[in-house]
Amino acid sequence: MIVLGIDPGTSRIGYGAIKKERGRMLFLDAGILKIKKSESGNTLVQIKKELGSLVKKWKPDVMAVEKIYFSKNRKTAMSVAEARGVIILTGAEAGIEIREYSPNEVKAGLTGYGMADKRGVAKMVNLALDEPRLKVIDDASDALAIAIFAAGSMRI
Repeated sequence: MIVLGIDPGTSRIGYGAIKKERGRMLFLDAGILKIKKSESGNTLVQIKKELGSLVKKWKPDVMAVEKIYFSKNRKTAMSVAEARGVIILTGAEAGIEIREYSPNEVKAGLTGYGMADKRGVAKMVNLALDEPRLKVIDDASDALAIAIFAAGSMRI
């Protein structure tokens, strides 16, 4: 089973692809989709196109997407919500099962502590994937954490 984890954002979207095979989780890919800001709606088109390429490449069975947590900046929260909508639509159109998790839910499931910092999450990602030297940017590490949490919470 292949799981694609997504950490939504406005100009950077983290992604992480893993494969769950016989109880083990294997690292496939991780990175950032860099989205150029646009006032005309092209930003959402870019997200759909870039994510569509990832879906085509990895053919995930499940897409795990981080939920939005409360934000003091309403404008940013609205932009992230729009991006999430496009991300979920892209997965749904491809026939992928969509799972959504809050950041605290993922952190608690992965580290045992819902308020864990980025370093703690990254360390557990490396342990879960048995990749001690894996170095990825925070957004990609968070996306891998979401994928690992989704894969670990599913029965095959």
